Amino acid sequence: MDMNLLTDGLEPQAVPQKFKDPQSGGFNVKALLDSYTALERKMSAQQPTIPKSAQEYCITCAHGLFEPDMQVNQRLHNKGLSQEQVQEVYDLAAEKMVPMILELASDFQADREVEKLIAHFGGEEKWREVSRQLLAFGQKSLPADVLDNLSSSYEGVLALYRMMQNQGPSMMTNKKEAGAVAQGADMNALKSMMRDPKYWRDKDPSTVAQVTEGFQNLYKNQ
Repeated sequence: MDMNLLTDGLEPQAVPQKFKDPQSGGFNVKALLDSYTALERKMSAQQPTIPKSAQEYCITCAHGLFEPDMQVNQRLHNKGLSQEQVQEVYDLAAEKMVPMILELASDFQADREVEKLIAHFGGEEKWREVSRQLLAFGQKSLPADVLDNLSSSYEGVLALYRMMQNQGPSMMTNKKEAGAVAQGADMNALKSMMRDPKYWRDKDPSTVAQVTEGFQNLYKNQ
């Protein structure tokens, strides 16, 4: 058999040199078979390994947001997913889905807090007016981050409302208030904390939280 028939219709330059017989110039079938075998072996090695059962998946959930679910694993195994692919599914869930769920939960909690404020101030119309006044007062009197923190909870809003009614800090005289001063809740201590670079420059969450809590405690019982 004339093996040159295998290259019939091909332009000479279209055939790689390694597939040509150096003596006859014809098609080197052995070189082609060897190359094909090597390619098949390489592609086979790159194929993902699928566990024999869903129980053999070893999923890491170091973030602590959730744990592997056997029903989910079984469905993924039925689709022929490898260990690496299933791990990627869980990682994507932690990265994308969980923040969305937490945001929805936060929005739900915020709605509940607003409902409590509406009831406290006697209706939606009154609450809208109070909230408008609180925003104007807070923007004028408080650092933006403290205002944001106080505005994020029912108790914080009530503390802001009492602060607005008093129009500024009052001196603490009784033992309970003296204890609050010792804990850094009086205005002088708060101002000192706000001069700390960790607060105004670094926006350290812990320091911002302490300042916010100080304002809230300062007006808790007034």
